[in-house]
Amino acid sequence: MHTLATYLAPVLAAEKSKVPYYIAGGGLVAWALIVSILLGLRKPDFPGNAAGERAVMAITVVLVLAATSTAVITSGGTASAGAASASSTPASATSGGTTAPTPAPESSTPTASTPTASKPAKSPKATTRTPAPAKSPKATTGTPAPPSSPAAAATTTLKLAANPAGQLAFDTKQLSAKAGKVTIDFSNSSPIEHDVAIAQGSAIAGQTPVFSGGSKTLTVTLKPGTYTFFCTVPGHRQAGMEGTLTVS
Repeated sequence: MHTLATYLAPVLAAEKSKVPYYIAGGGLVAWALIVSILLGLRKPDFPGNAAGERAVMAITVVLVLAATSTAVITSGGTASAGAASASSTPASATSGGTTAPTPAPESSTPTASTPTASKPAKSPKATTRTPAPAKSPKATTGTPAPPSSPAAAATTTLKLAANPAGQLAFDTKQLSAKAGKVTIDFSNSSPIEHDVAIAQGSAIAGQTPVFSGGSKTLTVTLKPGTYTFFCTVPGHRQAGMEGTLTVS
């Protein structure tokens, strides 16, 4: 029985049909009919002796095992055939003792082509002109000094002085400035004490201390308009120590 199974295994593996199973089953059925009808009914003493009984049993066992084996083998015939086909692929790929290399599978992912980056156009170089520093303005009596930089454009510096001989008078009666911060550098080299105040109407915007023999600075923020500058020492304004400041 083992020899029969060994012989039938390659055949059944190659065959996907169940013909071997039908053959083995048909043989078992035929044997059963022969034993029961042809021999059993016609020969009452069948099998006759112990040797005949053992022969009938042996044949029956062989046919049952053959039918069972073919049933098991043919039921897995599809898987066996697939395995046999897979195992035969390397053999067919071998030629003359040299194994043909298996080609690598082609990638289904498309290869992205990298475009050649064009050289960016050169940006024109921005020419930055550095403005030449403005010269320090020379302060003149009654003339506002020009600003030295844009940051100082809102500040006007004026020069004002008392009469050095002791007369009750300023060296000018007219001053002009731009709106914003206005600085007055007031100098008094006479022995008489003086000061300077800025007023619009009766409202005094600012004034220096009263002093003599030196200089003081007055800084005020003024809007466009007409202002009066004068000395606040009693009697000095009445004597003529006043003038007009025009802010534009």
